[in-house]
Amino acid sequence: MRQKRLKDDTICAVATAAGRGGIGVVRVSGPQVAFIAQAILGQTPAPRRVHLANFCDHKGETIDQGIALYFSTPNSFTGEDVLELQGHGGPAVLQTILKRCIELGARLAEPGEFTQRAYINDKVDLAQAESVADLINASSEQAARSAMRSLQGEFSKQINGLVEALINLRMLVESTLDFPEEEIDFLEAAHAKEKLNVIDQQIKDVLKVAKQGALLREGVQVVLIGQPNVGKSSLLNRLAGEEIAIVTAVAGTTRDMIRKEISVAGIPLHLIDTAGLRETVDEVESIGIARTWATIAKADLALVILDAQQGLTEADKAIIKSLPESLPILHVFNKTDLLQDTPKEDNANLHIYLSAKTGMGIEKLQHHLLEIAGWEQMGEGVFMARERHIRALNKASEQISQANQSWQQLEILAEELTQAQKALSTITGEFTADDLLGEIFSRFCIGK
Repeated sequence: MRQKRLKDDTICAVATAAGRGGIGVVRVSGPQVAFIAQAILGQTPAPRRVHLANFCDHKGETIDQGIALYFSTPNSFTGEDVLELQGHGGPAVLQTILKRCIELGARLAEPGEFTQRAYINDKVDLAQAESVADLINASSEQAARSAMRSLQGEFSKQINGLVEALINLRMLVESTLDFPEEEIDFLEAAHAKEKLNVIDQQIKDVLKVAKQGALLREGVQVVLIGQPNVGKSSLLNRLAGEEIAIVTAVAGTTRDMIRKEISVAGIPLHLIDTAGLRETVDEVESIGIARTWATIAKADLALVILDAQQGLTEADKAIIKSLPESLPILHVFNKTDLLQDTPKEDNANLHIYLSAKTGMGIEKLQHHLLEIAGWEQMGEGVFMARERHIRALNKASEQISQANQSWQQLEILAEELTQAQKALSTITGEFTADDLLGEIFSRFCIGK
């Protein structure tokens, strides 16, 4: 179990977004909060009550007038004394108040440091702390609701339940090691194998929901590829619902990548329109094509856009053949509005026919995108999850599988259960390296 190092200094930051606004907030946390409040407000406000006050500089002159909120330890977000000064949202005013806090002994907070202190002071676990950033960055209502479920501890509750079950099973296994003649009979009488199978299934169930949460958070990188003038940019515009890309009848109009994020059923789809793939002597177009191949290598899904009038040409086949074998592909036949009859779809081979010009077939395309991405409607039970959570759950699942195979070797069985427990505990932060913590919190915004 990692040792949390409590902080003994005071931090401050502007907690509202950059720019001008009706309200701006300066947040202060740490042992010097009461002193800073006395110097700026002329008093230390009563905890958890709203105070209208003047915010004063070192000469006693008023910088701003607004609302002061004081939260005493441990009844605050960070678990420390916290002061929030809510004034007018002008950058100059907020920076002057911030400067005054620094003069009085506080220092500028690092990104995510307020939430990090909440974690250090056991106000939230690591999964809950991460969900704070996920809630702020949520790109859809469904993602925001899932992040809130994680922040309220639903994900952590399931992980803690699994850890407790593993500890209890470990106690059974390890208590038999000193009695080798009776060990297997003892475990059978305690239904230990059944308990292991239950844990195995519960991990798989949590993993399934977590993958849905990871989709909500990360989304899917969808690259639009194909020959020039097949309608990639038109399709991007149709999916985005606005004119993002320039569309002309001239082949090779798109020279560089155009990115747009859309939301389908709450899932972020990161669409990337690319330069048409062909042989060219144009230097600028060649650079665009090279970037297209680099983007393809990082994509989660490729939409191969084809001209429905031409069908699958030899040039199209060459493009498809050159794609990574592991990359899921959806064949999209565009310009069906120019056909006499729309061909029958081939769902088995992931062929879809549509018209980017008229919008016919777009809803079906969106459905296919979600299906290929692995999205399942799971009601209100989805919580936000990250790639590291998925890795930890997969690791725990692997250890449980190995534990099942080592059932007759109790020393190995006990070790497999221990490793599964440690893997799960990294999710909530019980076993987490300091360098990982630094990376996690550095991605937060300053003031949170």
